[in-house]
This record gives sequence, C-alpha cells and structure tokens, in this order.
Amino acid sequence: MGKPITIPFLNELEWLTPMESQDESISHLLEEWEKVKPELESLYRNRDQKTTIRGMKKGIALFLQFLFWSNDRQMSALETTPLILLDIKPVNIDERLGFIISRPNLFHSYRQLCELMVEHEKLYAKKKVIKKAFKPKG
Repeated sequence: MGKPITIPFLNELEWLTPMESQDESISHLLEEWEKVKPELESLYRNRDQKTTIRGMKKGIALFLQFLFWSNDRQMSALETTPLILLDIKPVNIDERLGFIISRPNLFHSYRQLCELMVEHEKLYAKKKVIKKAFKPKG
C-alpha cells in the first residue's frame, strides 16, 4: 500500500474548520484559494521569497484539505492517508505534490499547485454529477 504524504512543515499549515456540509466546506475552501492565488502571483512577480513561502503553505493546506474532503476523509496535522487510497485525485499526484512540497518557493511549484486545484475541481464536479445521477429518486 502507498505511503502517507511526508510534509516537513505539516505542523505549520493552517487548517480550515469543516462546515455543516461537504459542498459548503469545499465552496468556502475554493473561495479562500481565490484570495490566496492573486496574492501569490504578486509575491512571485516581486520575488518576495519569505512571504511567498507562507502563502504557498496556505495554498498547499487548502489543496490537501480539498483533496481529502472531496474523498470524504479528514486531513489533519497529526495523520494523513496514503494518496493511493483516495478515489478521486489528479494524475501523478504523488510526484506533483512531492515537487511542490519540496520546493514551495519556486514559481513552477505555484503553477503546479494551480493546475492541481483546477484538475481537482473538475474531478470533484464530476463526482457530484455522478452522485446526483445515481441518487434514488423519490
């Protein structure tokens, strides 16, 4: 079986508190990402590496929570689930996330994080459509 994610700065990540419903929690999470994303773009443009690391850690935490919540699992600083056990996830998630975590100050890591968010949003939307289609009527 796969290994859990190794994140050296895991205890430094800020976690959102889940809301009543999964959809509400993920919607709030994606709103937070839309605030973090332009801040990161500006920081990378200005080559502000100290502040960029803080922003990337927030972005990484948002992605990890999105990944786990959309798979009906919890993500915490104490315990992570091996990515292989998740049903929906972007292609090559282990390698891509490993790259981002090992080099959060690189612009390429930021671009990769953005791509992972977009890809996972699509996968989550697909999951919701399938779940709705197979939901018993009545």
